[in-house]
Amino acid sequence: MASDIALPIPNEASASSGFRMMQFIGTKRPWLNLYGNRIRPIAPFGSTSSKEFAESSLMHRCLPDELLFEIFSRMPPYALGKAACVCRKWRYTIRNPTLWRAACLKAWQASGALENYRILQSVYDGSWRKMWLQRPRVRTDGLYVSRNTYIRAGIREWNVTNPVHVVCYYRYIRFFPSGKFLYKNSSQKVKEVAKCMSFRASKVDCVFRGDFAMTHDMIDGALLYPGLRPTLLRMKLRMRGTTRGANNRLDLLTLVTTGVEYNELSHGEDDILGVVESWEENETHNPDVPAVSHRRGMAPFVFVPFEEVETSVLNLPVDKMDYYVPG
Repeated sequence: MASDIALPIPNEASASSGFRMMQFIGTKRPWLNLYGNRIRPIAPFGSTSSKEFAESSLMHRCLPDELLFEIFSRMPPYALGKAACVCRKWRYTIRNPTLWRAACLKAWQASGALENYRILQSVYDGSWRKMWLQRPRVRTDGLYVSRNTYIRAGIREWNVTNPVHVVCYYRYIRFFPSGKFLYKNSSQKVKEVAKCMSFRASKVDCVFRGDFAMTHDMIDGALLYPGLRPTLLRMKLRMRGTTRGANNRLDLLTLVTTGVEYNELSHGEDDILGVVESWEENETHNPDVPAVSHRRGMAPFVFVPFEEVETSVLNLPVDKMDYYVPG
């Protein structure tokens, strides 16, 4: 509610400077009246004083530092970042290097412990938290989603003009610390696909597994589409983030499909990337399936945590997502 508030000016000032009384429009802020008021706990029934028990808002002060550290050690890194904003004590406790060392060694376990320690000392000045925030990494607590659309002309039936359809489909990638990833190309929304993106997915779900390797901020991935005419899909992506340490964007640089003979990869299905890393980009091993370098459907991947798959904006229908452009 807006109201007119009149501010009188002292007579001395008005006489000397000639200022007149001014009126301005201000907004009432009732919550300002709460400043300076200390909220005290209500004593339980039967108690004569509220000092017999601790305030519920200061419950964490009753916990010893050892117990508080044990609680934080069981929390994921991104939950630790949120907890560090609660109070000063939690922030200092979460700065413990042991918490971030465990997170770093798990995130880059494919590099090995010795290599991680070498990078820690040579690049990040021995700070595990600095390494976690600045070193590019793939996130394993959600899905990377690429939303792509194209226009398809329909068939004219009893109309003067041809109908036009907007086709929307998604690419989904889920990474694992072991160097494996799951890939799915579907028109289903995020909340539906998140339920089947696991190694236990059936063939009906059309979830394919592959191998990836990360060098600094570049990711090389390869997977095999099985069938009568096996097709190898190779992609190159670049990791980036909208904020420091977010790693929530993937730029799809190249996407190539190549025909292969199944007996070429039958001995290396556990490490497809290691078998094809020496192949040329447009090299094909099956004349029936030529190599194709795709130029369409190269929208960036947006990271969606598992806790936000139900409420993500990517679940909106096509008519409300025409102008969605990931940053």
